[in-house]
Amino acid sequence: MIRPLILALALLPAAATNRPPPADPLTATIHTEDADRFAALFARTKGKPTATQLKRDYLDKGSVAIGVFTPGRIGDADTLARAIAANPTRYAQAIKTCLPAAKAATGDLRSIYLGLRGALPEAKLPQVYVVFGANTSGGTAKPGAQVLGLEVLCRISPTPEKLRQTLRHFFAHETVHAIQEDAGMTLARDPLLTAILVEGAADFIAQLVTGEEPDTARAAWATPREAELWRQMQADIALTRSLTDKDNPDEGSPQAKAYARWIGNYSTPPAGWPPELGYWMGLRIWQRYYAAAPDKHAALRAMLAVRDPRVILAAGAYKRRAPSS
Repeated sequence: MIRPLILALALLPAAATNRPPPADPLTATIHTEDADRFAALFARTKGKPTATQLKRDYLDKGSVAIGVFTPGRIGDADTLARAIAANPTRYAQAIKTCLPAAKAATGDLRSIYLGLRGALPEAKLPQVYVVFGANTSGGTAKPGAQVLGLEVLCRISPTPEKLRQTLRHFFAHETVHAIQEDAGMTLARDPLLTAILVEGAADFIAQLVTGEEPDTARAAWATPREAELWRQMQADIALTRSLTDKDNPDEGSPQAKAYARWIGNYSTPPAGWPPELGYWMGLRIWQRYYAAAPDKHAALRAMLAVRDPRVILAAGAYKRRAPSS
């Protein structure tokens, strides 16, 4: 099915698990209880936990975060055991280097949450959890909870310094997903455009509160190509509008290729392209939308709802600048 897979949008129904209480920016804490229990099991089994041990000592005792992360990411104890056995060094490195770094990031979390509270004063900020998954996802969110997969984040950010920057982005980006409204209806009507706007909104607000470009390499590649990217994106949006929520196009179909050109391709971007370019395109649409909006708070609220993607696209459309004489 066409959908974002890794490091991407996953707005789960609020009823999937019990919703945790909102976080207070002044006392927000990174919950590492699940990760600590995994690390203890990993050490006790010398890096070779069985599926039975993982189920009994990690998954069955899990917090709300494990409930969020298991469907579609961890899968089950057997899947997790195979992922660990395939690359135990990755998990060992994440435990040794990245778990302590994550615990040290509380100050960054509180600072970013204070920024989000200023930008979105009515938003209920989610609790933040760090877990170990099956090496498939760096993070997801549901109402009330932001869950980060540490072994993936450690793979893409292997030093404490790089991990800090990644965590800062995730604290903002995934939090936006946790407070965004369910975009299921508009996804069904306009799947690619809605996904681009939902992810772009998260990157825009993350940039607003951190003061940092979400992906400097991607931005540097895309900026001089924006006109041609805009044309391709419009063509792909038109193609994917023929889908309905009952459609399940084959992986190689034109609609699937059009969607995958922009979203859900972190590990498999189009040849010569950076991954997840839809995030950047969405960010650029929202930048223009926000700049033109007389009420900035209303513009931010629109990013949480994405109720009319085509109106947003028109308001944030790319316009080629006339060459200077």
